[in-house]
Amino acid sequence: MNESPVRPRRILSEDDFVLGIQEANRATLARAITLIESSRPDDRKKANQLLDRLIPMTGNAMRIGISGVPGVGKSTFIEALGLYLIKQGLKVAVLAIDPTSSRSGGSILGDKTRMQRLSMMDDAYIRPSPTSGALGGVTRMTRETLLLCEAAGFDVIIVETVGVGQSEITVASMVDFFMALMLPGAGDELQGIKKGIIEIADMLVINKCDPDDPDRQRAASEAASAYQRALQIMQPQSQTWSPPVMTCSALHSHGVDNVWQQVTSFRTKLTASGEFDSRRQQQQRQWMWSLIEQQLLADIHSHPQIIEILPDILESLDQGELNAGSAANRLLSVYNEKADNKH
Repeated sequence: MNESPVRPRRILSEDDFVLGIQEANRATLARAITLIESSRPDDRKKANQLLDRLIPMTGNAMRIGISGVPGVGKSTFIEALGLYLIKQGLKVAVLAIDPTSSRSGGSILGDKTRMQRLSMMDDAYIRPSPTSGALGGVTRMTRETLLLCEAAGFDVIIVETVGVGQSEITVASMVDFFMALMLPGAGDELQGIKKGIIEIADMLVINKCDPDDPDRQRAASEAASAYQRALQIMQPQSQTWSPPVMTCSALHSHGVDNVWQQVTSFRTKLTASGEFDSRRQQQQRQWMWSLIEQQLLADIHSHPQIIEILPDILESLDQGELNAGSAANRLLSVYNEKADNKH
């Protein structure tokens, strides 16, 4: 029995990508995300050209970051929120940041398994993304993926973090609204303050406040009061918005509607004051400088002359014969010579 030959996938042109994304074609969107996640120079050039074409179609979605310690119920909460939003007639994309093994490079892409009901909805799109060791556990291309989803017509884009290290700060710098999920009665009040998550959150949500469990409700209420007191002594990020502390039970879809009402109130108030747009503009500028820093660092590491002299400089640094400032200046002078020779 002769097997049918496997047809190679058709190479999409830039116009194909733009049209497919405008039409919210899932296959085209997936291929566009794969393109922007590529580290190949030719793919990066194509990705930037594509994003330039799509920029006028972006900016209308509400970008939400959600973080929390393991076991807090992030996936259950995101699924409950996503299902609620879809019932309101909205389209929801979830960018779930996956931890990547530093040894094997493999990632745990189980988000569609964890959000089965949401993944089956026509108006939902879940994209797991390996972190690839990027700072804060956030994949380097999450921002561009977010823009692609906006261009494809999604109304709400949720970025789920791994909830460790600098991931909260990194995600907060790319979304409009950052939400921190907390556990009731688990000593998280002090832990949250130590991590500084309260300072960057636009709302704290005490999850697992089950409506039929008086003990859970009491613990959630006590935790909410503790967080509220902590917020009162901290300098708010916004002159327009004071972060509320909410309670809910994602498992029972209880209180999720109240959480969303706070998100919409946030957007309304900050839009009216002009702060919503100014935040996005500031984020774009920060991202531009971050990309410049990343590219310059990559160029320095790949510079042939720097590769040649680096072992000797590192040895002198280790032996205490050279201080870090002098070592940096030597490397930068070699790099700048290359730049001067180009002009």
